[in-house]
Amino acid sequence: MTSAASMMHQVDEIRRQAVESRRIVFVSGNFNTIHPGHLRLLQFAAECGDFLVVGVSTDDTEGTAVPQELRFESMRSIGIVDACVRLTRPAEEFIALLQPSIVVKGREHENLHNPEQAVIDSYGGSLLFSSGEMRFSSLDLLKREMTVPNFSSIVLPPDFPARHGFTKADVRETMRKFSGLRVAVLGDLIVDDYINCDPIGMSQEDPTLVVAPIQTQRFVGGAGIVAAHASSLGADVRYFTVAGIDETASYAKKQLENYRVKTTLLKDDSRPTTLKQRFRANGKTLLRVSHLRQHAISKDIAEKLLAAVRKALSTIDLLIFSDFNYGCLPQSLVDEITRLCTRKNIMMVADSQSSSQVGDVSRFQGMTLLTPTEREARLAVGDFESGLIVLAEKLLQKSHADNVLMTLGSEGMIVHSLTQETWHTDRLPAFNMAAKDPAGAGDSLLTCCSMAMAVGADIWQSMYLGSIAAACQVGRVGNIPLSATDIELELAD
Repeated sequence: MTSAASMMHQVDEIRRQAVESRRIVFVSGNFNTIHPGHLRLLQFAAECGDFLVVGVSTDDTEGTAVPQELRFESMRSIGIVDACVRLTRPAEEFIALLQPSIVVKGREHENLHNPEQAVIDSYGGSLLFSSGEMRFSSLDLLKREMTVPNFSSIVLPPDFPARHGFTKADVRETMRKFSGLRVAVLGDLIVDDYINCDPIGMSQEDPTLVVAPIQTQRFVGGAGIVAAHASSLGADVRYFTVAGIDETASYAKKQLENYRVKTTLLKDDSRPTTLKQRFRANGKTLLRVSHLRQHAISKDIAEKLLAAVRKALSTIDLLIFSDFNYGCLPQSLVDEITRLCTRKNIMMVADSQSSSQVGDVSRFQGMTLLTPTEREARLAVGDFESGLIVLAEKLLQKSHADNVLMTLGSEGMIVHSLTQETWHTDRLPAFNMAAKDPAGAGDSLLTCCSMAMAVGADIWQSMYLGSIAAACQVGRVGNIPLSATDIELELAD
C-alpha cells in the first residue's frame, strides 16, 4: 500500500469511528518520551473537541530518537487519545485529507511559520496553541518516585539484637520459614488512587490551591495490601472481604489475582468499593478524598463471610484481622471467628485503624498481637493522659492480648509484652527518617511482625523484622507488596 493510500485508509477509519462526533481535533509530533508537557497539551486538545486524533511522525523526522512503532504504542495507550496514526507523510498532507475542525500545536510554535496554516484555512478549520511547560523531563521521574524505594536512609540500631539475643542471620532464617505459611486475612478492601499534579498557584477569586492532574497511579490498599504483603513474602494467603459492584472492585480482584492471593470477595450492592484519592504535588499529599460507606454489612453477608472463613480454618496457621472500620467486621462476626480460631488454636493478630474514622482495637479479644498507634490505643481505653507504658498495659488488660506493639510515627514504636508471667517493655526508633509516604507503614509492620511470630520468632525479633519492613515500605510512594529481597538487602552483613 502506498503512503498516500495508507493515509487515506487511516482517514476513512477515523471518520468511521468518529461518525457521531461533531468536532475532530488533531495533534502531531515526535513524542519520543511522553512527559507531563505532552499530557497537558493532549488534555487541552481533548477539551477543544469531541474526538482526539494524534499523529506520530516518521523516523526520519528531525528530532526523533525512538522508533515510530514504539512511539505509536506509547501514545495509543493514553486514555484521552481516541485514535492514533502513524504518519507516513508531512502532517499538513494528513490534515488536508482528514480536515479536522481544530489542529493544536505547542505554544512554542505560535510565532513560527506553521505549514499547516494554509491547509487549515482552506477548509475553514482552526489552529490553536497551548503551552506544554515541561517541568519534568519524563514521566519516568514520577514513576521513580512511586516505585523506587529510598533505602539509603534506613539505619538499623545495632544494640537491639544484642540486647535480645538474636542476630541478622537469625532474622534471615525466620524469613525463610515464611514459605508455605498459611495465612488468612479478614478486613476492609480499599483501593488507593495517587493523583500526581502540577501546582499551578492560588485562585484569584478565592484562597484555593489550584493544581493540574498529570498522572494517576492505582494501588490495592486496606486489608488487601496486608494479604498482598504476606503473599509476596512467601505465604499461602486467603483473603476474605466485601466490595461494591463496580469497576474499582474488578480492578482490585484482578490485582489480587496477580499477587497470588486467593480472594473471597462478597458483593454488597449497598456500598461502593472504598476508593481513596490522594492528590499530590512535589512529593507531598495536598488533599485526600474518600468515596465510601461506613455502615455494617448485612446479616446475610456476615453469615456468608463467616461460612467462608469457617470452611478455610483447617488450612490456616495465622489469621489477621485488618480493620479499617468501614463496616466489614461487625462485632458479632469478629467474636464468632475469634471463638472458632481459639478452639482450633489458630494464632490471631489484629489492627484497627482510627485515622479519619474511629474504631476500638480492644474489641479484638485474646489476640497474640495488637498494633495500634498511640491515638488508637488512647481511644480504646479512654485515656488521654497516662504515659505510654501505663497506656499499653491498660490496653493489654482490656483486650486480653499477649503483646501490644504501639507505633509512634517518627518516634518509632514500643512493645509491652507479657512473657513468662512477667511484663517486658522495649522501644525501637524509626529505621527510616526520610519517609516518602508513611501511609503503608502499619500494614507492612503488622504483616511481617505477625508472620515472624507465627513461625516461632519471639516478639523482639518479630518487631525488629516488622520495623525493617515498615522502613522499606515508607521509602517509596504507594502500596507495593514487599518482597523478601527488599528486607534481605537490609539484613546483609
